[in-house]
Amino acid sequence: MTRHRRRPRSRSAPSRPHSGDGVPPANAEESATRRIQRGYGAWARTYDWFARATASVGGVRSGCVRALDLDPGDTVVEFGCGPGVNVPALRAAVGPTGRVVGVDVTGAMLDRARRLADRRGWENVEFVRGDATDPPIGAADAVLATFVTSLFPDPYAVVSDWCTLADSVAVAAFAPRGSRPANAALSAFARLNGRLFDLEAGDPLGQLDARTAAARRSLADNAETVTEERYLFGTITVCAGHGRAGDRNE
Repeated sequence: MTRHRRRPRSRSAPSRPHSGDGVPPANAEESATRRIQRGYGAWARTYDWFARATASVGGVRSGCVRALDLDPGDTVVEFGCGPGVNVPALRAAVGPTGRVVGVDVTGAMLDRARRLADRRGWENVEFVRGDATDPPIGAADAVLATFVTSLFPDPYAVVSDWCTLADSVAVAAFAPRGSRPANAALSAFARLNGRLFDLEAGDPLGQLDARTAAARRSLADNAETVTEERYLFGTITVCAGHGRAGDRNE
């Protein structure tokens, strides 16, 4: 991978959530935020177990970290960090002088992530409650989001905002229209969690496909270079953008 040019690294700490009690402020996306909180909060324990059990399946999560092209000492922010499954690989990439900040809107998920960090003695890891659609950080070297953009009604706008925060942005998302068995499983999962995904009636795979395409298009429009890798029979895609689109002609 061609090394991308980084903006000067900010050593200031990411800002805290905007409201004093750690709950995202009321805004136009509040209903979506509450929907995600209820959905993930209800099955935090199960999700934690499942995510850890499948962390190495298909190489998706390790591929995300490689796609970010992190350097020792970098600060990386993960939106939708959940119970902290990606943190070990992110810490290994940024080293002891780097920093990992996990952001999640669901308190139950953050509780599990913090307990994990305490058990392992991670001193360069911080977890913040906040909304990925209204990021509670000022700047970072890299941003990661795994299986998060499918939850947003407007992934293009959200990912565009992330591109203003960091030089490297990597997004893992569902990419339907691959193998029939995988798509059947994905369709069943989406229908089972229809409220979580805010699915419209009729075509859950079509909605997931459209939201993944919107996130990819945002990276293409906002980043200097974009890479893409497919995993698990083509049903999961990892797209990464590096640099700023304005640098292409420099």
